[in-house]
Amino acid sequence: MNPIQFTILIVDDEKHTRDGLRRLLENEYDVYVAADITGAMNVLDREQIDLLLTDLRLGSEDGMKLIDRALKMPRPPICIMMTAYGSVDVAVEAMKRGAYDFVTKPLNLDKVELLIARALQSRRLEQENRALRQQVDERYGVENIWGDSAALHEALDTIRQVAPSSANVLIEGESGTGKELAAHAIHNLSRRNKTKFVTVHCAALSPQLLESELFGHEKGAFTGAHERRIGRFEQANGGTIFLDEVAEIDPNTQVKLLRVISEERAFERVGGNQTLRADVRLIAATNKHLETLVREGKFRDDLFFRLNVVRITMPPLRDRKEDIPLLVRGFLRHFCKENDKPLVDLTSDAMDALLSYNWPGNV
Repeated sequence: MNPIQFTILIVDDEKHTRDGLRRLLENEYDVYVAADITGAMNVLDREQIDLLLTDLRLGSEDGMKLIDRALKMPRPPICIMMTAYGSVDVAVEAMKRGAYDFVTKPLNLDKVELLIARALQSRRLEQENRALRQQVDERYGVENIWGDSAALHEALDTIRQVAPSSANVLIEGESGTGKELAAHAIHNLSRRNKTKFVTVHCAALSPQLLESELFGHEKGAFTGAHERRIGRFEQANGGTIFLDEVAEIDPNTQVKLLRVISEERAFERVGGNQTLRADVRLIAATNKHLETLVREGKFRDDLFFRLNVVRITMPPLRDRKEDIPLLVRGFLRHFCKENDKPLVDLTSDAMDALLSYNWPGNV
């Protein structure tokens, strides 16, 4: 299984062209299709698309407009245009607007496949360079967790000790205590730090959507499942998956999660019968007391034991108030620089007010 599964969107108003290209590409890539600009934008807004392959003429619509809109997105896809109306002028205009390349109909499928592979190789190199820059910037990860208190040092020491291993980690702590920062630090200090770190916010999704998010689904698995979707475990293969608010996972999905983090490491996409395997390190976080939920029958005890190989507790800010001056000055430096303002410091009265506050939301 490829640790980087690229996602392609094919846009063509001719169904046989869409279906033919999907069949050509779906074994190598995660493929979505759309017949018009509205359908294409729905996919682009919902999914992270790496490459857009669109026809110039989409019925009465202009595929160039779709390319314009796609290239204005925060992380724009590589754009390749197809047309039966090929001309040098059209090709030049498409390239001027930011298209990667241009192919003419009738399509030479071998050429299309090679062109897509070449384009995505450049995207892969960009991602790897970005990841390397991020590693240089973040260095060892724990430096993003500010503080010098004994309570915080205990958590950071455990992070450094456990990170190089392959053990699952359970991070406990109230909201705002830095559980996700701790998960990133573990990944950055691990042997998997050159691979993906994939986050899933379990509380944000319904049980059915969470199962699909984690394990993916096949086309037609449920109402609205118009294409096959790659799940987060599949995306994280070879890397780390971080399950935030793991206590919110429903009992049915808990069973499937237990199977994928056991020695078997196996799962099936929703609606599928092909058994897949994912080599991932799992880090889970919760702001609840899982042992209490186990006693109440709300969380599986066998899943808890699998998650709770190493436990890290992130202390609340009220228990490490000696870190407040350091945090305040760090945030002041950050926001003054971000807003191009001169660096200022707090008055003694302002600092005393911050030190006397109980900080129910933490940082």
